[in-house]
Amino acid sequence: MMLQSVRRLLGAVAVAAAMSAPAMAAAPSMDAATEAKLKTLLAGPQRSDANKARDVYRHPLETLKAFGLRQDMAVMEVWPGGGWWTEFLAPLLAEKGKYVAAHFDPSAPGDYYQKAIAGFKEKLSKDTASYGKVELTALSAATGKVEPVKPGSMDMVLTFRNLHNWMGNDSSKAMIDAMYKSLKPGGYLGVEEHRASTAAPQDPKAASGYVREDYAVKMFEDAGFKLVSKSEANANAKDTKDYPGGVWTLPPSLRLGEKDRAKYVAIGESDRMTLLFQKP
Repeated sequence: MMLQSVRRLLGAVAVAAAMSAPAMAAAPSMDAATEAKLKTLLAGPQRSDANKARDVYRHPLETLKAFGLRQDMAVMEVWPGGGWWTEFLAPLLAEKGKYVAAHFDPSAPGDYYQKAIAGFKEKLSKDTASYGKVELTALSAATGKVEPVKPGSMDMVLTFRNLHNWMGNDSSKAMIDAMYKSLKPGGYLGVEEHRASTAAPQDPKAASGYVREDYAVKMFEDAGFKLVSKSEANANAKDTKDYPGGVWTLPPSLRLGEKDRAKYVAIGESDRMTLLFQKP
């Protein structure tokens, strides 16, 4: 009898602990219709051949499935650069959802920002059938542009290989806070970033372009996000992460030019973390 009583007590304690523990958020799931449309767009003529050639490294289908993207979502991509993801995200979301490109602030000083914005706008204007419904806005903590959309209006925010840039100019907290504010309660944030080795402490400036996964997770959790899931869709075991030119030594940048080019091409693009968070 004593043993049975102890077992019942332990069982009750376990149930109580489970009920009081915060539940892990459920990851969204890409539906079959979205997946079918996405596959068609990935092979579509609106994409450049050069961008298609990088699919083997960037795994767009697997990445967006890991994030649970659906074609009826309002989605904001932060710092889309030249529009690699825009080529299929914009037409995917055009009919039933919304695609917002939160780019650099066009008023920011420096030719780099001006040229990037001009190039992105030119891309959109040349194919209005694919990009005619893109909503272009700005998100730049460095210039005070921290409300790219109406607060609480996005179902999902996506950003690819940008965290190290924000760490480099001390704007990561403000950028993460802005993304958090943009999301609806229950909305999701998908993050892809070059993954640093855990053998050394994190450089707060991420000068190499690599960020430790545990360091990144803490940054987003400190902002209020809850980690939902991790994916190894963009893992690359060949990436030793110890190059003289940082992550830009690897493709597509190949910063060292012809020096050891074959070696770096054989490694491929970087090892990357693929993380999904949720705004409670």
